[in-house]
Amino acid sequence: MRKVLLSLAVVSLVAVSAFAGKFNKVISVGDKAPDFSGLPAVQNGEDTSLSLADFKENIVVVVFLANHCPVVKEYEDRLIEFTNAYKDKGVRVVGISVSNPNQTQDKIPGIKEYTKEHKSNYIYGYDETQAVGKAYGATNTPQFFVLDKERKIQYTGTLDDSQREDQVKKTYLKDAVDALLSGKTPEIDETRPQGCGISYKRS
Repeated sequence: MRKVLLSLAVVSLVAVSAFAGKFNKVISVGDKAPDFSGLPAVQNGEDTSLSLADFKENIVVVVFLANHCPVVKEYEDRLIEFTNAYKDKGVRVVGISVSNPNQTQDKIPGIKEYTKEHKSNYIYGYDETQAVGKAYGATNTPQFFVLDKERKIQYTGTLDDSQREDQVKKTYLKDAVDALLSGKTPEIDETRPQGCGISYKRS
């Protein structure tokens, strides 16, 4: 019963887009972002809750993460740097784990350890129902979704074009956010997500 109630509280699904994206088979750029609420979360080492409606920033960056994923760890410093660079520009970074419950390190206790170890500076929630990931069509970690002021999706995909920071040539996430901050539409609004695949439970 608890899981059923949590599932109802966690996410309010929007209708699936008639025209999904090039890489995302569930939603596309321009769609209203699926809502979520009541997710247990961690920020600055403290327990909190995570709801999309709580954020007043003009731009919200939702990123699906998994502590066990080596690619997520490879990107952690870049994610922290991005969060620091844009926190005073009306941009909020929100991490969400939707890992299969068998991955214990991706639950709240593991998230506390992970964020303490890495000194993560963004709010990081956990959805044991995996409903949020399914609603967004998330397939990989890390996978990013940029939401504008109206909470419509304006970019989805990877942070940049290389897991190795010293080989990065294209900064997709930064470019998309900079475009929105300038009142423009991102030139590249969808890229193929990279990283570890998300394992969803069979319904």
